[in-house]
Order: sequence, then C-alpha cells, then structure tokens
Amino acid sequence: MRHQRKNNKMNMQRDHAALLLRNMATSVILYEKVKTTAGRAKRVRPIVEDLITKAKTKDTRNAIRQIGQVVMDPNASKKLLEVLKERYKSRTGGYTRIVKLGFRSGDAAEVVSIQLVE
Repeated sequence: MRHQRKNNKMNMQRDHAALLLRNMATSVILYEKVKTTAGRAKRVRPIVEDLITKAKTKDTRNAIRQIGQVVMDPNASKKLLEVLKERYKSRTGGYTRIVKLGFRSGDAAEVVSIQLVE
C-alpha cells in the first residue's frame, strides 16, 4: 500500500531534484531571498528551517558536520553558525516566508520569493 507516500517529484530524477534543493537551500541561506516557483519553494522551506534549527540546538562540532552534508558552500555554514544562530535565538520556528509574486509569462508558473524573516 502507498498510504501517506505523496511526494512531488518536480518532474525530474531523484538525484537531480535533491541536488537542486541543496543548491537552493544554500542560496536562501547566503542571499536570504530567492525568487523561484511555488513548488520548489514549498520543497526547500523545511530544509532551510531544519538547518537553522540544527545550528541553534546542536553543539558546534555536530552542527558543522550535519550542516555540511546539506549546504554546498562553506560560507553558508559559517553564516548559519555565526549570523543566523544569533538572529533567531529567541525564535522557536518559522524562519522563512513565502511571498507570491505573480505568474511567469513563459509557462504561467506561479513565481514566489522565499526569504528569511527578520
């Protein structure tokens, strides 16, 4: 049976989708704002939230190891542990927001902006 197995494949192979999400999560952390489609933003949001939570709750050594498995740039790891950890120390969750921007003219895909809250 396939109960509770709903998963959006984003119309690409599993490895490609995973790499795309890792790259997008890294971009959200580094630039704090990324313009993308709604489906991709919904898939990357829990990854970014989990990375910030790991940076806050784990000790530094384990946080570096676990964050390094996901992010693609060492500067993103540094930013998580130095900047974002301090910014969100009193916040328990909800580190990102998705803002609708309209529709893309080429294929009418819904375009959104995923950004870190202040």
